[in-house]
Amino acid sequence: MNSGNRMRSLIVVAITMVLWPQLGLTADRAKSAPAAKAAVSGSSSAERHFKNVKQLTFGRQNAEAYFSFTGNKLIFQSTNNWMKDTYAATLKPGDIPLGCYQMYVMDLESESVRLVSTGSGATTCGYFFPGDRRVLYSSTHLHGPNCPPKPKREGPYRWALDDYDLFAARIDGQEMQRLTNTPGYDAEATVSPDGKSIVWTSVRDGDLDIYVMDLDGSHHRRLTDDVGYDGGAFFSPDSKRIVYRASHPTDPAEIAHYKELLGQRLVEPGQLELFIMNADGSGKYQVTSNGASNFSPFFHPDGKRIIFSSNVETRGEGGRPSFHLYLVGDDGAGLERLTFDGQFNSFPMFSPDGKRVVWVSDRNAKQPGEFNVFLADWVP
Repeated sequence: MNSGNRMRSLIVVAITMVLWPQLGLTADRAKSAPAAKAAVSGSSSAERHFKNVKQLTFGRQNAEAYFSFTGNKLIFQSTNNWMKDTYAATLKPGDIPLGCYQMYVMDLESESVRLVSTGSGATTCGYFFPGDRRVLYSSTHLHGPNCPPKPKREGPYRWALDDYDLFAARIDGQEMQRLTNTPGYDAEATVSPDGKSIVWTSVRDGDLDIYVMDLDGSHHRRLTDDVGYDGGAFFSPDSKRIVYRASHPTDPAEIAHYKELLGQRLVEPGQLELFIMNADGSGKYQVTSNGASNFSPFFHPDGKRIIFSSNVETRGEGGRPSFHLYLVGDDGAGLERLTFDGQFNSFPMFSPDGKRVVWVSDRNAKQPGEFNVFLADWVP
């Protein structure tokens, strides 16, 4: 396989294995998208904000790694079949890959790994509760042990709304508690820094909207009501605001197409823009207006900027975009590119003390479709 075909294969697998709703932007729509709100600063290949970059996983697909409240652990999803080491109380990647993601916790000091999900079905979107003794994640295991079927790859990319529910469990996987109990998709859950609320995306009211609830699964409140996808929400450091990604069709034909696919438990997303709202759902406003696929937003420790992944510079390149990390003000100004290595960089998160950043990248990949977790010191 020549290098061009190899790169195209890598990007295709990236879309199908990791990014689900984020990458539905077609080449035609990308070419007609409006210009970026702010110019991208910095043309050097040096990733000047990252120091002491360290690769934490090796091989297959490893994604959505998020810090614990103390910052000394990570929860992440992986298709590596991590097996118990015969001579040590740790897990190591096995020879046979999993068909879909399971959830793991890594201790950053020892780099030991433990399985936290059931090993059945598919999992996604893990997060820690305060105290680091329990974790939150979405799983399909109640609906059978097998991986959910993938949509057929015909035409634009489509993401299946599998029947996920939210679960809480100890970091050893025991004492599992089911937090949602409605048909359809409940996923993309994170916990507020003040440890009081869970925000997540659900189809329970007939559309893909953002909800918030208490840590025990009670007191559900719907925060968004625009037609279209709203998701990937994270709280600001003071827990007073929420940043999220959204795709809201406005043309009647596009709305009808969206609703038709939703009835088939599918989403065919176009461009994704970033939005911010207050924690009670008020004060919504749009941050980006660049026509690209902008996703995985997370607040900078100063609460005034957003780190996120985007194909803003490559969205019109014949269906072969690369995705990099960017930093932008919460007013949409001052866009700065952060990563230059690899073709895919995403799912960034700052440590609670703001000194480190974790993200997922295909840099150093040995095989097409390989994504690993990376950790670096953050240089202001």
